[in-house]
Amino acid sequence: MLNRFLRTAPTRTLLGTIAAFVVVIAGGTAIALAAQGTGPVPKPRRLAVAVRDAVTAPQVPGISADISFTNGLIDTSELQGSDPLLQGGSGHIWASSRGREFRLELYGDNGDPELVVNGTSWWISDPTLQTVYEGTLPPQRGGKKTSKVSGTPTVAQIQADINRLAQHLHLSGAAPTDVGGQPTYTVTVSPKQAGGLVGKLQLAWDAIRGVPLRFAIYARGNSKPALEVAASNISYGVVDQSVFAITPPAGYHVVNVAAPARSTAPEAKKHSRRAEVLGVGAVAKKLSFKLAAPAILAGRQRQSVSLMGHGALITYGQGLGGIAVIEQPATAASARQLQLSQGGGDHQDGISLPTFSVDGTTAQELDTALGTFVRFSSGGVTYTLIGSVPSGTARAAARGL
Repeated sequence: MLNRFLRTAPTRTLLGTIAAFVVVIAGGTAIALAAQGTGPVPKPRRLAVAVRDAVTAPQVPGISADISFTNGLIDTSELQGSDPLLQGGSGHIWASSRGREFRLELYGDNGDPELVVNGTSWWISDPTLQTVYEGTLPPQRGGKKTSKVSGTPTVAQIQADINRLAQHLHLSGAAPTDVGGQPTYTVTVSPKQAGGLVGKLQLAWDAIRGVPLRFAIYARGNSKPALEVAASNISYGVVDQSVFAITPPAGYHVVNVAAPARSTAPEAKKHSRRAEVLGVGAVAKKLSFKLAAPAILAGRQRQSVSLMGHGALITYGQGLGGIAVIEQPATAASARQLQLSQGGGDHQDGISLPTFSVDGTTAQELDTALGTFVRFSSGGVTYTLIGSVPSGTARAAARGL
């Protein structure tokens, strides 16, 4: 299933493929290139050839593997209790090529967090918060004919895409490595211009089967990964369907996550473009509250203002060092959206978030190695700021609204 993803993705989105694995592995989970193992390594290959080999590799029926997950995003002094999602741990992963079947399980002292995808639906369980997030997947398009219609890229086409990416990014060659006893190639990607807190990404894939086995994100200036996941005890073959046919834990609070509706019909696309509301004036007229969108925020120039549901999305700056601001009407639901801890006193689990003052209002801050998240409510409006920026910059931006 995983190398099918590589095979059907357009080669001009090579970096997009890498970034997609960051999202899939979990809200920003990734893996680092560890020390050289003792397994076999493949023969040296040019990056374009190694990518072409991965794209054209025969599809594997399934994969089962142990994983190790390290989370260095959050200072451990901010954590209360034991939580493998926040502190890292070990686990297991299963995937099948029968359809969209995927399962990731981490082992925790107080319950095992899980991500399960089973054809048309998915769910994620968080034992610390006793919560299950669930939703449906959008329908697949194209089916098995997709790869035949899109065609297989040539080495020259892949090299041309790599050359275009190299204008903005540093791209290593395909370094021969091994992951969990499997021969792999590893590529390292880093921005040419400093911006944000991201230093580099690393992706390792099976040299024979094209299956991703490692992925890593490093914070700028750090030699250790901010997030790390690595596979071991890897087994390729058919995975029994019962592995994915499990139900969420009983008694958990259930949060339904609605998938955004979309249509590919030409008329629907035209209507969507016409209905899009952009610009300070146009967006402000649609809101039930006063829009805060200064031209400059924390030294960054305003780039865009767009309507987002009953609120607004404003972006500042460019590249990795940009900041996104979401403004919404303050409700009881919005006040509960950033509950990263449960209980209190000696019985509290999760993150004890630091706070600071924004014009007399208390703001919550989640400061990580790769970025900062700030949320506060004032005057009936909830403000959320997200950016790959240091805490001081995020706080300055919050106070500038």
